[in-house]
Amino acid sequence: MSVPLLKIGAVLSTMAMVTNWMSQTLPSLVGLNGTVSRAGASEKITLFQSPEEGWQLYTSAQAPDGKCICTAVIPAQSTCSRDGRSRELRQLMEKVQNVSQSMEVLELRTYRDLQYVRSMETLMRSLDARLRAADGSLSAKSFQELKDRMSELLPLSSVLEQYKADTRTILHLREEVRNLSSSLAAIQEEMGAYGYEDLQQRVMALEARLHACAQKLGCGKLTGVSNPITIRAMGSRFGSWMTDTMAPSADSRVWYMDGYYKGRRVLEFRTLGDFIKGQNFIQHLLPQPWAGTGHVVYNGSLFYNKYQSNVVVKYHFRSRSVLVQRSLPGAGYNNTFPYSWGGFSDMDFMVDESGLWAVYTTNQNAGNIVVSRLDPHTLEVVRSWDTGYPKRSAGEAFMICGVLYVTNSHLAGAKVYFAYFTNTSSYEYTDVPFHNQYSHISMLDYNPRERALYTWNNGHQVLYNVTLFHVISTAGDP
Repeated sequence: MSVPLLKIGAVLSTMAMVTNWMSQTLPSLVGLNGTVSRAGASEKITLFQSPEEGWQLYTSAQAPDGKCICTAVIPAQSTCSRDGRSRELRQLMEKVQNVSQSMEVLELRTYRDLQYVRSMETLMRSLDARLRAADGSLSAKSFQELKDRMSELLPLSSVLEQYKADTRTILHLREEVRNLSSSLAAIQEEMGAYGYEDLQQRVMALEARLHACAQKLGCGKLTGVSNPITIRAMGSRFGSWMTDTMAPSADSRVWYMDGYYKGRRVLEFRTLGDFIKGQNFIQHLLPQPWAGTGHVVYNGSLFYNKYQSNVVVKYHFRSRSVLVQRSLPGAGYNNTFPYSWGGFSDMDFMVDESGLWAVYTTNQNAGNIVVSRLDPHTLEVVRSWDTGYPKRSAGEAFMICGVLYVTNSHLAGAKVYFAYFTNTSSYEYTDVPFHNQYSHISMLDYNPRERALYTWNNGHQVLYNVTLFHVISTAGDP
């Protein structure tokens, strides 16, 4: 019995050695130990991304000397996951996983069979003792008992045969491991001075810089509007909802204002998720009622048109007080020059990458849309532009990067039809369709932080993503 047990011990020892080697050595060879150290912290990384990942466009800003820094199109995650070496590493990783699974099966089977062998060892010692005590003579009854006991040992032979087969499997697995080690060493040598993890860190650092470039260069010309994303159906046919365009990314509060005139109640939801569920909100009661739906939240304050006046009100949420209010000179109000849908939409406030704007109309401008840049602290008009576009023919309007975009209708079939460029005081007619899913838009506003359009569409709160075309001029270009 001692020989089979020694074999069993040898098998278990070999398996433990190979399993331990694989668990400690292979991950470090292929860079699969799961963490990348960076500036004293550990961050999870995934070496091989799924092929379904899309591509993202990153465009750089200008350097201080006016030169274009870079323009690159890269995958959303690791570019290393697309090269030939990565495919080989993926295949090797699959082999490692197969080897690991085989080792796990062997370990479980060995543990089970070892328990069986140990129980049989007790039985064999008992039989050996009885045979020695019989001293050459056995009664018929004793012989039958020994025969029955011996039959219990018959499965032991198949267990020992399985051990022999497992030993051959382990030898094969050890050969596979040696082949994997040689392949990995060759790949590492071919990759040069930097290990795979080093290259991964460099790619991640590059991606971070490209993301920073994209944030610096947020502006561009509108070329497309996505399909609508319905967030919630809540409230009446007319209203507005928004987030703070100047808040940090961690601040996802949502403000909700139902109705288009005489309203005073503003609901502040803690997060977008809370807004969707209708929970975790507080109520602000404005000291003066609003008119229209062209409100905007900017840097912790609500900017809105006071009902039955051309007064702009700046209401601070934290202090629950009006910080400043001022009339817009000559601005029409009380449905004098609304959008095509009416609703006291004479004055529309907007925020884009460059600051606070007011869109309205005066008698002096014969009902055409006026765009004014406002000082957010004093509400004074910094500069105004006469776009020449009749406001009553506009469905809604929004600002992106100093460009006023106007829709030709608030109903189904609407599209972005007109664009006015404040930097050049020029305009052009456009043809950018968007899907008006619920057929009656009473609020349309751009959020530069999220680069999305917020809309109130027939009692539905809806988002649209936008596509912007970036043009970078290098030094010396016109």
